[in-house]
Amino acid sequence: MKITDAKTYVVGNPPPHFGGRYWIFLKLTADSGVEGFGEAYSVPFHPHVAAKMIADVCERHVIGFDPFKIERLWRIIFSSGYSQRPDLSIMAIISAVEMACWDIIGKELNKPVYELLGGQIHEKLRSYTYLYPKENDESDVYRDPELAAERAAEYVRQGFTAVKFDPVGPYTAFDPRQLSLEALERSEKYVKSVREAVGSKCDLLFGTHGQMTTSSAIRLARRLEKYDPLWLEEPVPPDNVDEMARVASSTSIPVATGERLATKYEFARLLNKQAASILQMALGRVGGILEAKKIAGMAEAHYAQIAPHLYCGPIEGAANIQLDTCSPNFLIQESIQKWDGFSAQVLKEPIQWEDGYIIPPTKPGLGVELNEDEIVKYPYSGDKLHLEMLDRPV
Repeated sequence: MKITDAKTYVVGNPPPHFGGRYWIFLKLTADSGVEGFGEAYSVPFHPHVAAKMIADVCERHVIGFDPFKIERLWRIIFSSGYSQRPDLSIMAIISAVEMACWDIIGKELNKPVYELLGGQIHEKLRSYTYLYPKENDESDVYRDPELAAERAAEYVRQGFTAVKFDPVGPYTAFDPRQLSLEALERSEKYVKSVREAVGSKCDLLFGTHGQMTTSSAIRLARRLEKYDPLWLEEPVPPDNVDEMARVASSTSIPVATGERLATKYEFARLLNKQAASILQMALGRVGGILEAKKIAGMAEAHYAQIAPHLYCGPIEGAANIQLDTCSPNFLIQESIQKWDGFSAQVLKEPIQWEDGYIIPPTKPGLGVELNEDEIVKYPYSGDKLHLEMLDRPV
C-alpha cells in the first residue's frame, strides 16, 4: 500500500475564533482510494507558508510510502535535514502526516484507532471548557469575577464538571514576570468567586501561559490553594524544567503543562524532574498519536495523568479522543464548549458530546470526516498567526 496524494487546507475560523484564527488540515490518499485526515497545530509561520512546508515534506518523504509503516516514516521525517530534535515546525508537520496515516490504517482495517493501540478502556471521556466570552458581554470574562462565576454556573448546568480560565493577564514576548499585587489579588478574587458559584460540582483549572517567574508562581499558588484547583497550568515558561519542578514542589496544586512541548524526549525530562503530574500534549504538535501514546505510557509509570490540549480544529480533537479512549491514565479532555459551532460545521458528522462527556466514536480511523465542500468556503486571508504574544512588556 502506498500514499499517492497529499492536499492541504488552510481554513479561516470565523469569529469568535474559538480554537484559533485558522486550522491547517492535511488529506492523504492511498492507492486503494482510502483517504486519511490530519491536522498541524500552530506552526510559527504564516499558515500558507506552513502549507508549503507540509507539501515539501510530503513530496520528499510521504508520497510513495506505506502508511502502515508509521514508526519508520516518523524517524525519517524527524531526522530530515540532520535535525533529530523537537523543532515545533517539523513536529507539527509530522503530527499531521502521522494522524492521517492512522486514519487510513483504521479505515483499511475497519477499526477505530484506539482499538489498534490497546483497545477501548473508557466508555465516555470527561471534558472541560474555557469560560468563553459572549458577543453581548459588557465586561471581560477573564477579568470580571462576577461574570466568570455566572458563566461557570452556566457551563455546570450544561453538564461540565470542570472549567478553565486565565485571569493572570496577557502573555508577552518578555515574560516571565513578577505579578503585581493587583494581579495576584484579581486572580485570587476570581477563583474565589467561581468556586463559590459552582461549589464542589466543578473542578477549577487555573490556566496560565508561562507568564510568571518561579517565585511569582509560588506566591500565586499559595493564594489559590485554599480553593483547591485541579491544576495550575504552565506556571513558568516551558524551557526550564528545573524551575517548573520548583513550583511543583512548593504547592499542593498539581502542575499541568505540555502545550508547547514535543516528543517523548521533552516530556521525559518533565517526568524525571517531577515538574508536572498532568501532561497536556497537543497532538497536532507533539509528534502524533503514537508519540503521544508513548508519552502517556511514560506518564503512567510515574503516576502522572494526561489531559490533552485542544485549541485547534476537530481533527486534532478526534485524534485526542482516540488517545484518551485507550489510555488508562486519562484524566480529562479539553473541549471547545460542546464541540458545536464551526467545529461541527466542518465535519460531516459532529463529535458526540453528552452531559459533560465525549462519547468515543465507533467508526473506523479517527471516527470523523472533514466536509471538504464546506471548508473550501472559508479560506484564511488574514496576516496574523494562530496565536500571538504581546510585543511589549506588561
